[in-house]
Amino acid sequence: MHTIEPFYNWRDLYTAEEDERSPFYGREYSEFEFSQAIYNFYIHPQWDDFGSRTLYCKILYADYEMRFAVIELIGEWNDAIENDIMTLKYDLADILELEGISHFIFIGENVLNFHYGGKDYYEEWFEEIADDEGWLVILNLSSPAAAEFKKYKLQYFIELMEIEDWRVYKPHHLFKKIDNTISKRLI
Repeated sequence: MHTIEPFYNWRDLYTAEEDERSPFYGREYSEFEFSQAIYNFYIHPQWDDFGSRTLYCKILYADYEMRFAVIELIGEWNDAIENDIMTLKYDLADILELEGISHFIFIGENVLNFHYGGKDYYEEWFEEIADDEGWLVILNLSSPAAAEFKKYKLQYFIELMEIEDWRVYKPHHLFKKIDNTISKRLI
């Protein structure tokens, strides 16, 4: 896991550590010192800790005018023991929402497992975002995690989508593609 880096091709467009509105503003990263781990496995030092012991993130892009953020995740999403949805919402998303973000694109390719712990936080978050005409999407959630998500019908709150070639898009184009897909489903 220590070799899995967050997607870096948009770093010329945005970096969370240089964004004064980001919860990770001012962070400094080492390329050589591995200090964060998921269980006994070190992860690349570019990932950000937002309070979960098993799930880490990287804000790949945030646009406050268009009101969207793209956030890559890595690790185990564990609501049963860690209540990761609460931590993700309160310690990361709520900060971005205060800055005007109402559309969240989570990249879930590196989310290895998902453990269900209830739907209350999902429902609450969905209702808050919907009131602001926003949405929540997880792209390319790993198959085991997606199966668990669907088993408990959480896709009604956070949309699951597959866009295998998402890396070829610029952030605004990816947002438009997802927004258009969601708009067509609502018609």
